[in-house]
Amino acid sequence: MSNLEATSNEFACAATPTDHIEVLHARDVPLGGARAIRVRRTLPQRDRSLIGAWCFVDHYGPQDVADGAMDVPPHPHTGLQTASWLFSGRVEHRDSGGVHAVVNPGELNLMTAGAGICHSEVSIDPETAPVLRGVQLWVALPDSSRHTARDFNHFAPEPVSLSGASALVFLGELAGYRSPVASFTPLLGAQLDLEPRTELALDVDPAFEHGVLCDQGAVSLGGTGLGVGELGYQGPGRTVLPLRNTGDSPARALVLGGVPFGEELVLWWNFIGRSHDEIVEFRRRWQDGDEQFGRVIGYRGRLERLPAPPMPPLRLRPRRPRTE
Repeated sequence: MSNLEATSNEFACAATPTDHIEVLHARDVPLGGARAIRVRRTLPQRDRSLIGAWCFVDHYGPQDVADGAMDVPPHPHTGLQTASWLFSGRVEHRDSGGVHAVVNPGELNLMTAGAGICHSEVSIDPETAPVLRGVQLWVALPDSSRHTARDFNHFAPEPVSLSGASALVFLGELAGYRSPVASFTPLLGAQLDLEPRTELALDVDPAFEHGVLCDQGAVSLGGTGLGVGELGYQGPGRTVLPLRNTGDSPARALVLGGVPFGEELVLWWNFIGRSHDEIVEFRRRWQDGDEQFGRVIGYRGRLERLPAPPMPPLRLRPRRPRTE
């Protein structure tokens, strides 16, 4: 998924340790053209840019596809992976690595941009999959791996039964289940479905920081309630992730985690780099049609490719990771 915010602000990314449950409130962002759907974006924010290597979280739906479809033209990425995860609906993915795939509910589609890739995303099958609901996630690649080749992984995890809940673990390990999908830094990604009035105390790696995104229902993290689309943050040093469905109907949440990302990053538009000059060069090459990003074959949408917005009138500066 592309970052289509018109202002395309810079985010100098750094982890921010904390000892309490922090709630990150989403901002609404339009995605698409004249009939754009709205997404709720909780990462990045100025006060918190990352959770582990997770650096971008868009939550969307429920969206009636007949009232506004997802149609994101070919757009570029560098230095990251995109993780697509649906709760309902279907999305067609095409990328310049030659991959043509369909994103289905409960299945991970993980695209590695590495040194450069471009891709398109279009919601499909409005008759059989009329309601679109899901998340688009980005993972920052460490400096040692960010120039790797383009890649794509698909994985459909088996449900894990818990007391009053079930889990789909698509990255990392949780509740005794380990995903076979490799990551460039230690990560956790899982969907949790909680029955009414269920309380869970999930064992987690104390080296990880964690985020819990509420998709539906009344979810609380460590006693702190989360509204739909809000992201609760728990810092490293904890061995348990305390979750609860406080309502009388089922609830669903996404759990994201990872070791705090200690590198300086500059995130602008759809690029992740390490300096202003690098971002400027990425933009120039995309605008010039450079083969760094390749070409998407088979997309038939409103634009052949998405143009990059103008650079902001300032020099983008990375920030050192905060340690307080």
